[in-house]
Amino acid sequence: MSERIAYVYLLRCGDASLYCGWTFDLERRLEAHRSGRGARYTRSRPPLELVAVIELPDPASARREEARIKRLTRSEKLELIAGNPAPG
Repeated sequence: MSERIAYVYLLRCGDASLYCGWTFDLERRLEAHRSGRGARYTRSRPPLELVAVIELPDPASARREEARIKRLTRSEKLELIAGNPAPG
């Protein structure tokens, strides 16, 4: 059985803060965040802008990358965004 591709993503919230998460279905997860059904953190900080996406081969890798990113400073996250912009 092959693993599904996982995505780690960063959102810029309405208050300019950054939110990091991971998912298998990026479009569905973004819609959940934008409709208020996503994370509690993003619910109170609309509008949301997708600013970076990192594709990973499996959920374990995605969870590790999400945890690594969450430990970064804001300036380090901004550098990461500059190097991994969101598609589109």
